[in-house]
Amino acid sequence: MPKYYDFMICGYYLYFTSHCIIEAMHVHASDRKLTEYGSAKFFVMRNGHTEVSNRGTLTDKQIRIIREFIKDNYKDMYRKWSEFSRQGFYEGRQEK
Repeated sequence: MPKYYDFMICGYYLYFTSHCIIEAMHVHASDRKLTEYGSAKFFVMRNGHTEVSNRGTLTDKQIRIIREFIKDNYKDMYRKWSEFSRQGFYEGRQEK
């Protein structure tokens, strides 16, 4: 499970899993167990803005801080993502 960074933001690691690289770039936020149970999921757009797909157990304050962190670091995070995936940034919800 690749982590974007080895340190935690608001008590959560920011990571992605090898089975989810078929989706657009996103960030999971989870405690040290790195499980999807209770984790949040943020899809990342090409301008660094995020769309919260799942808030998990995070508070509004934790979500705000993590979103700000992603906005400040998304280009660096994208470099890590692109080592594993050919999928690009999130372009918004696709209507069926």
